[in-house]
Amino acid sequence: MVWEQLVVNGIIAGSEYALLAIGLTLIFGILRLIHFAHGEVAMVGAYTAFVVSAIFGLPLIVGFFVAIAVGAALGLVINRFAFKPLRKQHILMPLIAAIAVSIILQNVIALFFGNEIKTYSLGPVEKGIEMFGFIITKTQILIIFVALALMLLTWVLIKKTKIGKQIRAVADNRHLAESVGINSEKVITVTFAYGSALAAAGGVLIAMETNLEPMMGLMPNIKAFAAVIVGGVGSVPGAILGSYFIGLAENIGIWYLPSGYKDAIAFFILVVFLLFRPRGILGKKKEGMQQ
Repeated sequence: MVWEQLVVNGIIAGSEYALLAIGLTLIFGILRLIHFAHGEVAMVGAYTAFVVSAIFGLPLIVGFFVAIAVGAALGLVINRFAFKPLRKQHILMPLIAAIAVSIILQNVIALFFGNEIKTYSLGPVEKGIEMFGFIITKTQILIIFVALALMLLTWVLIKKTKIGKQIRAVADNRHLAESVGINSEKVITVTFAYGSALAAAGGVLIAMETNLEPMMGLMPNIKAFAAVIVGGVGSVPGAILGSYFIGLAENIGIWYLPSGYKDAIAFFILVVFLLFRPRGILGKKKEGMQQ
């Protein structure tokens, strides 16, 4: 029963990390930009759902979709005012801008909501459902299925739509894509909006199982970044694979180590892959987005 439970816990965690990791991969694929404020976009999404559900009294599902819309809008604002003016500058400039955006968003949320921990009103404490040797709650099942649905939606977007083909083209070679008539600015805008919407959705799912506080996006973002490295930079399937790898590794790892080392496991895995397999599991030497 122990191993089954650890695996299920790892799948739940991996599902949450995957939505952030996909967004990071999409944004890096077209801009070669490490979006350090991505976790704060997730945090803003979580607080948006809190406002809609706890303050306005609407169902959390409504808050979830509002959070996705707010996340997309926030992504557009960040891209337009923080990153676009700095694209031709040294690579450190947008990196510093991302850190600045991260700190600003944390402090804005702290200003309006305080630093106290908040939670969603999900009703009475759920009794877990026991099956196949493990226990899982209805909320956790919902988290897994919502995450999988959004992953499937991303696959359809990237593989089956015109904008998805344009995203892949710009990621592979922006100048060549522009030479055949693709509007790279439009593609970048759509990618930022979609990646940020996924982050906001991931933030709501994370908050459903944990709590809300202004720093809640920091560790999930770092773990999502580790997942991107593990799976292979530029690979959306790799980001998903890396997310589940990190989720399983940290949940199985704390069975043998004190729980305080849970976050350190992701850092350890990140360092190992950077040293011995920097391309990740599915990554290739060629830059761009591999599907």
